[in-house]
Amino acid sequence: MDFTPEIAPVLDSLTVSALVALVPLVTIFVTLGLLKWKAHWAGLTAVAVAILVAVVFFGMPAHLAALAATEGAVFGLFPIMWIVFTAIVLYEVTVRSGHFEDLRATFRLISDDPRIQAIIIAFCFGALLEALAGFGAPVAITGVMLMAVGFAPLRAATVVLLANTAPVAFGAIAIPILTAGNLTGIPYEEIGAYVGHQAPIIAIFVPLLLVFMVDGRRGVRQTWPAAVVIGLAFAITQWVSATWISVEMTDIIASLVSLAVAVAFLRTWQPTGGDEATESLQVEREQQFALAGADGPTTGGGSADAYQITPEELDSQARALTPRRIAWAMFPYVLVVAVFSIAKLVPAVDTWLTGTNVKIPWPGLAGEVLTHDGSVNASATYSFSWLSSPGTMLLACAVVVALAYGIGFSGLAAEMKETAVKMRWAFVTVASVLALAYVMNLSGQTITIGAWIAGTGTAFAFLSPLLGWLGTAVTGSDTSANALFATLQQSAAERAGIDPTLLVAANTSGGVVGKMISPQNLTIAATAVGLVGQESAILRKVLPWSIGLIVVMCLIVGLQSTVLSWMLP
Repeated sequence: MDFTPEIAPVLDSLTVSALVALVPLVTIFVTLGLLKWKAHWAGLTAVAVAILVAVVFFGMPAHLAALAATEGAVFGLFPIMWIVFTAIVLYEVTVRSGHFEDLRATFRLISDDPRIQAIIIAFCFGALLEALAGFGAPVAITGVMLMAVGFAPLRAATVVLLANTAPVAFGAIAIPILTAGNLTGIPYEEIGAYVGHQAPIIAIFVPLLLVFMVDGRRGVRQTWPAAVVIGLAFAITQWVSATWISVEMTDIIASLVSLAVAVAFLRTWQPTGGDEATESLQVEREQQFALAGADGPTTGGGSADAYQITPEELDSQARALTPRRIAWAMFPYVLVVAVFSIAKLVPAVDTWLTGTNVKIPWPGLAGEVLTHDGSVNASATYSFSWLSSPGTMLLACAVVVALAYGIGFSGLAAEMKETAVKMRWAFVTVASVLALAYVMNLSGQTITIGAWIAGTGTAFAFLSPLLGWLGTAVTGSDTSANALFATLQQSAAERAGIDPTLLVAANTSGGVVGKMISPQNLTIAATAVGLVGQESAILRKVLPWSIGLIVVMCLIVGLQSTVLSWMLP
């Protein structure tokens, strides 16, 4: 028999049902953040709790709950961890070749200040990677790049997670906004324009927050002109592009403009205190390597030695660079940008690649699970994007780079094997997190939580970003959060007499600050910097930032529904 989830299955009470549905989420965040369990154990425990809640309280047949978990686990492995795995392999190839040292020195030519490097790498370049690839690739790639320029593993992970907020709403060629438009029937250009009047307000301050995270108040005092100029350049460009130019191109334009502005501004102005900040980071890094043991918490090079380099040695390397060496060092990432640009921005190529996707109705699940309104739940059909996946494109780039750098297929295969072994627990973690998300979604737990929050009437305008925040925290994807809650936001807005486009956009904007606490993204960051199993430490560092930013976003949207309505397009 078909399974149709109920909105309020527990005692016919929406409140009680929502509180029960929250138990799996509470489980993963308590075990991960408070009890400091390993992420894979926290994830597996939460999946078991979610299945129990689905069967006992939401009436989902046990075999369907188990099948939902298997589909989620497979989705977590492919395409999610496939992307992260190939991104790390690409990095490992550059380390093996020795050219990554030249890339590290190249960034020092732009600025030898680690606080500025954090902005350029994690914010500007990370936004470009988010615009083209998304799905964890920017966190994985910029995490190892920050490690290479001298950051300690834990600090590198937290910095890239915070930086990966500003571009998320328009990431992967604005796929979250396109998804919301398809589901609600609201033109995606309108949703994008509204998001373009919300997310940039946060983006203005992200570079300043990154500097504060790297070097505290001293760093803010010494670098605020650059941080403010770069943040404003990104935010203004994002606002203008989303409103008048192109929703799909918004992050590409904003990231390139902010990067160009950063380079131009730093030619005329340099902050003070860079040496002190470098020394402080070096001490912290050495302490973390010492605590981790002889091999250190690394992802490449086989030992901590790859990162034990003094500022004087970095300066010497930078002075020795030639234009050819700089170009050769930048080659892998220029190639990545070129490949993704062609794949995503050339319609014929994009259509051909997506046309190779294989739709697989999940055996025993597809057609057996309905949505709460009685229609077939499309989530039970798995899309195998074997060729169009960003991970496959990254693998193609890794093959080209391995051949160009003289590593060859044997060297590439060795790196792939070594990386797979290092990431084995990360695979388990992300598979379990996505299994959790699928069980909660297909059993109706997630929509019950959303309906409960949406039942607050006109006050919902202040709370609507929470749904996007929650959905992204659970699934690790702003796109998935919109798939879950966009239509709920629309119907709740219509009932409360609020602009539906505003709340659909708020779902997207709320999601951007929920991504940093997603167990999926925490695992990606931990894997990138070699802290697998220490996701709980990263969570404790970034959780206050996520909570603070979602409060700000709730205030922005709530005020835009009333006294700040003039801000909207």
